[in-house]
Amino acid sequence: MSKKTKTKRITTSVGGQAVMEGVMMSGKTGYATAVRDPDGEIQMESVRVESSVSTQRAKKVPVVRGIVGLFTSFGRGIKTLMRSGDVYADDDSEPGRVEKWCAEKLHCNLFDIITYISVVIGVILAVGIFYVVPQILFNYIVRINCHEAWHYVLLGVVKLAIFLIYLALMLAIPSMRRMYKYHGAEHKTINCYESGKELTVDNVMSSSRIHDRCGTSFLFIVVIVNIVVFSLINWGIGIQNIESGVLQVLARIGVEIVLLPILMGFGYEVLKLLAHFHGKFAAIFKSPGALMQKVFTTREPDPDMCEVAIAAFNEAMAMDADPAVEEKKFVTAGLLPAKLAETKKLFAEHGVDESDAEWIYSLVLHVKRSEFSNDVKVTPHDAKDINAIEKRRLAGEPLWYIMGNTDFYGCKIKVDERVLIPRPETELLAESVAQLAEKGDKILDLCTGSGCIAISVAKACRNKNVTVTAADISEAALDLAKENADENNVVVNFVRSDMFSDLHGRYNIVVCNPPYVKTGEIQDLPREIKDHEPVIALDGGEDGLEFYRRLSRDVYRYIAKGGMLLLEYGEGQLEPILHLFPKRQYFIPVKDLSGTDRFVRIAF
Repeated sequence: MSKKTKTKRITTSVGGQAVMEGVMMSGKTGYATAVRDPDGEIQMESVRVESSVSTQRAKKVPVVRGIVGLFTSFGRGIKTLMRSGDVYADDDSEPGRVEKWCAEKLHCNLFDIITYISVVIGVILAVGIFYVVPQILFNYIVRINCHEAWHYVLLGVVKLAIFLIYLALMLAIPSMRRMYKYHGAEHKTINCYESGKELTVDNVMSSSRIHDRCGTSFLFIVVIVNIVVFSLINWGIGIQNIESGVLQVLARIGVEIVLLPILMGFGYEVLKLLAHFHGKFAAIFKSPGALMQKVFTTREPDPDMCEVAIAAFNEAMAMDADPAVEEKKFVTAGLLPAKLAETKKLFAEHGVDESDAEWIYSLVLHVKRSEFSNDVKVTPHDAKDINAIEKRRLAGEPLWYIMGNTDFYGCKIKVDERVLIPRPETELLAESVAQLAEKGDKILDLCTGSGCIAISVAKACRNKNVTVTAADISEAALDLAKENADENNVVVNFVRSDMFSDLHGRYNIVVCNPPYVKTGEIQDLPREIKDHEPVIALDGGEDGLEFYRRLSRDVYRYIAKGGMLLLEYGEGQLEPILHLFPKRQYFIPVKDLSGTDRFVRIAF
């Protein structure tokens, strides 16, 4: 006869809490909250927690650790509940004046403030319902003549009845019933793990929704201890001897409130002790709390709820296992000032230009940066788009590669890793060419890349009947440049050529923005440039002047008499470049937007 094998139970320190449409799981080093958002996607927020030395010591002292854990859990619970509510912030209504003021002055949303006020009111009501009401009810409305000790026992029974009625009333609220389902999913997930099963939705669904360490069981223990202890204390210290009935009631309430944290710490120790035993005898003591979980505070969850609980549990466990696991944030809606401030702070912490944050919000929300105001609302869908861009930008990807295009001198230019991103200062080079071009001129753009100069010049000179040719050695770059020409509805003759090698004829204007970074300095460039933009478009040789030397050798055979050569160059390169063109008639240096020498016009 074979013996039935018993699965060894695993003990975990992870505990949880149901939140709005989700679950929070708390581990040793942090906590993770998973929420299913209105789009049906699971969003995750995780926070690492660093305890002070005094807190760590307190957690080793019986009863005291329960008190510390109580206040920690309360604060954490309120915070995660608020954050889960942020995921469901209404995006249809127009922001009111109060909401705008909160966003501008306090950098928070009105929902957070309302939640904080609700918590304060809730605490006041809890004190009233569980302490004041029983005393008034028992002492002034229901008058029972009995021994003083039994008086306090019956008072405790009244408290227990009120507690059970409160739990029953919560079941009448639809949102609470859904939260109780997530509470069940949280229990099932932890039970599944502790039973040694793989955390799959099917395994979690088949696990029990009753757990020994549940807060409901904890509250029941506290209520029972409250009945016993305060019956003895109130009777023992002679509160009944106080002549004034009002003072008697106030004294009893005061004693209970003062000693409540100690009783909760004691209740924590009892709950923890019971969790270590799984026999029939222990089940007798656990059964009241288990019954309350089953009847009141948990419901059978849906599979998708279990999926959320599993995600939160796995994230909490991953944070405990690996300190390198980074914190995560919910993607939430809100008013523009507060959301933009969050992104700017994030970018500043990671060394990303804060102006990129403004561009992201401007492009996603279709609002000019100069028109940002407190009236602009970031919807959940906008927030998701912004968050996706933020992640790629923080990973080092250039903003304009992420966006897919950029504005350049009146043109929309597509960009990707085949070409350099056109810089704003280069617009001055294109503008100079357009202004110098005369009717019927032939214009050549060497090292065209995305085609931004050639295309914008062709567009600006439509009425001058000019002919624009653009050349580049990269076939991939030319393919993208042709797309840009089509998108901007201009005619440009594109030629694959290594500088002048495959070009013919003479041009009135030759413009070139060649690679001019020294080979040895490329690795010192910002990571979004060196890791993403094409090296072939950056590397100007050992001294950065390789392409200028090639230009100086051949330009005389391709430029018309009286023609003009316009060049962009790097810092400190003007003088050596001019030495390469001794046959020039004159030259005019031009400064960029920051006042730095950046361009030169050389006349022949």
